[in-house]
Amino acid sequence: MNKTAVVFSSIYYQHNPGAGHPESAKRLGAITNELKKGKLSKSRNWQFIEPEKTRVENVQLVHDVDYIKLVEAVCRSGGGALDSGDTVVSPKSFDVALYAAGGALTAVELVMEKWFKNAFALVRPPGHHAGRFRAMGFCIFNNVAIAAKYLLKKFRLDKILILDIDAHHGNGTQETFYNTNKVLYISLHQDPRSFPGAGFINEVGEGTGLGYNVNIPLPFQTSDQVYLRALNEIAAPIIRQYKPQFILVSAGLDGHYKDPVGNLSLSLLAYQEIYKIIVELALEMCDGKLVCVLEGGYGKFVGKIAALGIAKMSGTRYAVDDKSPAVNNRVRKQGEKIIREAKEVQRNFWKLD
Repeated sequence: MNKTAVVFSSIYYQHNPGAGHPESAKRLGAITNELKKGKLSKSRNWQFIEPEKTRVENVQLVHDVDYIKLVEAVCRSGGGALDSGDTVVSPKSFDVALYAAGGALTAVELVMEKWFKNAFALVRPPGHHAGRFRAMGFCIFNNVAIAAKYLLKKFRLDKILILDIDAHHGNGTQETFYNTNKVLYISLHQDPRSFPGAGFINEVGEGTGLGYNVNIPLPFQTSDQVYLRALNEIAAPIIRQYKPQFILVSAGLDGHYKDPVGNLSLSLLAYQEIYKIIVELALEMCDGKLVCVLEGGYGKFVGKIAALGIAKMSGTRYAVDDKSPAVNNRVRKQGEKIIREAKEVQRNFWKLD
């Protein structure tokens, strides 16, 4: 079995939200440039794979048909804003969005059919803010949610983990799976009060989904130590108790301290540890079945963050040179308080120290 598939197509460059928009094709170009010319370029442990364009019926697993038709109509008419202004489409965006969802499904297929151990879907536009009836936060179709629904439907799985490590809460993903125990959604993110307005500690799911929605909203400027504590002391123990059959990661790259959009303060060293933990959990829980799907990430370090994730997934050496930012004690104390409060809430459903 091959190690890591990197699902990518130049078609993703054709989605154009306009000059100066943060979610530009340049961010994906920076990632592929690092993979093709950087330290991983000579490794045989990973390889590029072309995605397939998904059918609309797969998108309907998550999104309302009228919303899908609206996206298509706006694109066919020349493009424009799908929401209050930050999610903008161009004439080719509908087809590109079908390829983005298709990239996530291609990655899932490659892993489930044992062609690859794991996969990283380098897709755009991103997806985790998109809900059943709406676009939001640069997101058109919710790629990772579609992948989870596809795993439930085609492969008859009934215990899927979605771990969201984007700097922003994946409100669309949470909404999709809020009432089911077949998908455990865990998100570590910055304070969501300004955006997206969801992702608070007390949002724990409803009905059969009660206890299967875990939010850890960390203060702005949270650095490596507190973030990794939250991952190790809350997320990892819950994942081990849930015992997922497949792990999906909403792989935001916007938590770095230099990111112009995110407000966390993580270093490359933290990202190395994050992906080490994720890969180890996948090996321990579900024979390594892991698919990461690109979400946000807008700074100059996106190429290196994606590359070190792919390096960990493929078992390839990839040294990074970065320093953890100085710890702000006020922020640290706020973060530790959030961890305590999140544990208190989640102890109603899970065993936590």
